[in-house]
Amino acid sequence: MKPIRKAVFPVAGLGTRFLPATKAMPKEMLPIVDKPLIQYAVEEAIAAGITDLIFITGRNKRAIEDHFDSVPELEAQLEAKGKHDLLEIVRNVIPSNVNCIYTRQPAPLGLGHAVLCAAPIVGNEPFVVLLADDLIDAKTSVTQQLVEAAHCQNGSVIAIQDVEREHTDRYGVISGDAVNDKTMRMTGIVEKPAPADAPTTLAVVGRYVLEPEIFEHLRQTQAGVGGEIQLTDGIASLLQARAVFGLQYEGVRYDCGSKEGFFQATLELGRKYHGL
Repeated sequence: MKPIRKAVFPVAGLGTRFLPATKAMPKEMLPIVDKPLIQYAVEEAIAAGITDLIFITGRNKRAIEDHFDSVPELEAQLEAKGKHDLLEIVRNVIPSNVNCIYTRQPAPLGLGHAVLCAAPIVGNEPFVVLLADDLIDAKTSVTQQLVEAAHCQNGSVIAIQDVEREHTDRYGVISGDAVNDKTMRMTGIVEKPAPADAPTTLAVVGRYVLEPEIFEHLRQTQAGVGGEIQLTDGIASLLQARAVFGLQYEGVRYDCGSKEGFFQATLELGRKYHGL
């Protein structure tokens, strides 16, 4: 497999679960302690050696671009006041060797469509997809774990975790054959199956390493659950032609797309930062 240098961040969603906070502010900019959600995902990608960050944006998402841009006025003020620690934090939001690229998803047509919007930028290279709603606290970046597995297996790799059977209707769920104690070669994937219909309790989490062939499969994917083009359906098509693997990652996931998960992440990471 070629080196993995590009990461796609689908950030065009409206964040309706967090209204009214997200009426004028992107949900990805909601802070967990002192950093917005999207920055956690970006830092995870950078820790895995990613150098090109591709944001799939929509209306009212300008704050994300502003966050990862330089702010000369703020930097000058911090320097003048001798606040060098804060100055370094502001300057190092994005390392100098990392590029930010923004493109729009013209209509809310689903995660699969959002990923497809990145095709002209990604080109013929494997790439990572990170969903900022899933904040994953891990000793080794989960993206790094997936990248290593992708090189080892020479194929696409999706992060998975075991969930309670009554919750399978919240996730994509995979089936497959064990390669080792953490990795499965996938034989199937279904979007949000009812508990009685779920093939396993191994659920897809918002981290993917995908080969560029996924784009052609997404182009041929019809609207599925919710009337949207589902990434799950594109992966189901891809695995008929190429090997796709599921990796049970090491780390603690917080579902920050829900208020409960957002609160839990704030509490646990706040304790961790303050050594409690």
